[in-house]
Amino acid sequence: MNIDSNQQDWKTQLSKDNNAVIIDVRTDEEFNEGHIPGAIQMNIQNTSEFYEKIKDLDASTSYYIYCHSGGRSAMAAALFNSSGIRQTYNLLGGISEWEGEIQTP
Repeated sequence: MNIDSNQQDWKTQLSKDNNAVIIDVRTDEEFNEGHIPGAIQMNIQNTSEFYEKIKDLDASTSYYIYCHSGGRSAMAAALFNSSGIRQTYNLLGGISEWEGEIQTP
């Protein structure tokens, strides 16, 4: 089940979820400019690698997915769902509207 969430709902759900992984689906360059702390990068534009990484994910885990503005992460959430991963939360507005902490390498 893919849930599109505004920032507040996404953060609230994430804070209550003990089985959560944050996924950043942006490019290496975008990720290195700053990302949500604890995020794992899975560049959706590198299609073959992205699909390989999906295969290795635990379907019982909840995935909180974001990109720059919410478009790529919505597509990623749909791909997760079609691969058997049911708990996905897409951050509407992406990191461009994020008001929380940002980590840089």
